[in-house]
Amino acid sequence: MRRAAEIRQMTDAEIAQAIQEAKQEMFNLRIQWKLGQLEDYTRIRQLKREIARLLTIQHERRLAARLVQEDADA
Repeated sequence: MRRAAEIRQMTDAEIAQAIQEAKQEMFNLRIQWKLGQLEDYTRIRQLKREIARLLTIQHERRLAARLVQEDADA
């Protein structure tokens, strides 16, 4: 599980890629869960938190970029 500080050091493209990979892993875990093959149920919870962290930081960057754009326009 990545820490917020580690995520903030990533580029926007790396964050987008990490989100995509995490969502794919979540999909696979859910399928395993439904089939009764999932051994580590805590991984789902960890993954949900990691996705939330990634999305939050991505959103922060979008808001910051919008602020900078508005300041430049003003």
